[in-house]
Amino acid sequence: MEPPRGFWSTLWRLFYFLPFFLGLLLLGSIKGVLLCPIVCLIMTTGNSAIILGLWPAHAFWTFYCIGRAKQLGPVLKLVLSVAVSIALVLWPLMGILGSVLTGAGYGFLMPVMATFDAIGEGREDKFLHCILDGTWSTIRGSCTVVRDVNDVCFHSYFSIMDDLYLQDARNGIPYEIRLSCLPGALLAGVVGILVDLPMISVIALFKSPYMLLKGWNRLFHDLIGREGPFLETVCVPFAGLAILLWPAAVVGAVLASTISSLFLGGYAAVVAYQESSVKMGMAYIVSSLSVFDEYSNDVLDLPEGSCFPRYQYRANQPPSRSSTFSRFSSFAQGKQDSKNPSRTASFKNAMAEVKPLKLLEYLFAECKLHGENLVVEGVITPKDVKEFKSGKAGNSIIGIGLPAYCILQALVLSAKENADGLLLSDNTEIMTQNRPKDAFFDFFFDPLMIIKEQIRVENFTEEEEDFLSKLVLLLGHPERLSRVPVAPPHQNERRIAEISAIARRLRGITKSISRYPTVRRRFDELLKSFSEELEKKMGGSQPINRFQSSRSFVRAFSSSSLEIKATTQEMDEEAQLASSSMVHT
Repeated sequence: MEPPRGFWSTLWRLFYFLPFFLGLLLLGSIKGVLLCPIVCLIMTTGNSAIILGLWPAHAFWTFYCIGRAKQLGPVLKLVLSVAVSIALVLWPLMGILGSVLTGAGYGFLMPVMATFDAIGEGREDKFLHCILDGTWSTIRGSCTVVRDVNDVCFHSYFSIMDDLYLQDARNGIPYEIRLSCLPGALLAGVVGILVDLPMISVIALFKSPYMLLKGWNRLFHDLIGREGPFLETVCVPFAGLAILLWPAAVVGAVLASTISSLFLGGYAAVVAYQESSVKMGMAYIVSSLSVFDEYSNDVLDLPEGSCFPRYQYRANQPPSRSSTFSRFSSFAQGKQDSKNPSRTASFKNAMAEVKPLKLLEYLFAECKLHGENLVVEGVITPKDVKEFKSGKAGNSIIGIGLPAYCILQALVLSAKENADGLLLSDNTEIMTQNRPKDAFFDFFFDPLMIIKEQIRVENFTEEEEDFLSKLVLLLGHPERLSRVPVAPPHQNERRIAEISAIARRLRGITKSISRYPTVRRRFDELLKSFSEELEKKMGGSQPINRFQSSRSFVRAFSSSSLEIKATTQEMDEEAQLASSSMVHT
């Protein structure tokens, strides 16, 4: 939809659009009011039952893992136990309160968004979709949220605590608190809060009028010209609501700045402790004011720089030159740039960026493709499926090995094509220019780019790539690796150690990805796909029921695997092992 040109055309489009906007807003609000109590009840009841039901297990296992952790020292264990006690007391209260607020917001806003989205371009039966869209989908979405909370509390939490319990101390030296550095760190933290709290509050209050006027100017300009957030119909109600609530947003920004000053100033204690220097902590206190001032200038499109100095507060950090002179030197350039402010990208242009879950969606698509092939080859066995379905996915081949195997294929493809980013099989490249501005996404993306560069530098042969792939898939199962002849011949131990290190790092990253709430639910769908594919190969007309007993499912899986692996003597031996294990079960 192109924005209108000319004053009269713009004014006519505005008056022409207002009745539709108000009607859709009223219809969406009615649906939201009707669905909000139902969705809120589902989320509150489901999440509360999960949180309260697992709270005793969480409390016991948390203290047990902290007490048995080999990488923590005695004093640090004591401090963590006190902090965890407070967190465990607050967790049910905060979890239930968050479920109520999330359910209320989700139950009201999702029907409103779906109502406006129903009249988008290319949609048929718009009137019917305006009434039905956002009703059943919102209820299903609330159940999905409860399912994801269950996966986090039951799967992700215990996976993280198992790492704390099982991992050894690095270099045999556990982490410990240096008691001699605590007094200076506490002094720096208190001084940081006393200084940053009033100063940051004053800076935020001083810039709040400019934020109010600049925001209103931009929003009204977009409203009249149907640009920016008003360009897409689905965003219009929220953009219009932003005009009315913009003063509240400014007040919230000031309050958020005041609250953040507590953490920003308190971080001086961390700096003083890490550097074992109270002087470094004091230098950070002054530098934090400069950081906040420069950050707020960037947000408001003000000239760069800060009137506060920036000192060196890390021993191995190069000094930063930020002073009053740098502010005045950049003022002229900033003033020139402010004459032509860059417009915020429209909703359509923003969609050109890769979504944060693009990599995850690609991961599941590749897992389905490679997983079915590995089932045919007999690499994935009935025991693997049964292990994952039972919840023992901490080191399983399907839970960790299969996703790591698929990510490795993308990394190898990117290295061979000399891609700057991550090249997917559908020719989509995730790189710096189109990567999502999401810290959570960067947590996984940056380490993967490092592994890709290592693969490019190592220049693996085809045999080494096959060895790395099977090692990534079967690492942690030495008995399986011994039965699969994948080790490259005539290879020195150093080369094998380098390949093994890459495999371990990739599996570690994949294990962190597996803790994401969506992963467990999507892998259940993946197992269903495996069962359906197996049923087709057996010649059946109906897919296997996902609620079928695990014994009959594994028996069918084993029978199909025996047919596939009956070609060679070595594969016959594997089939006999799988069949004998099923007899025992």
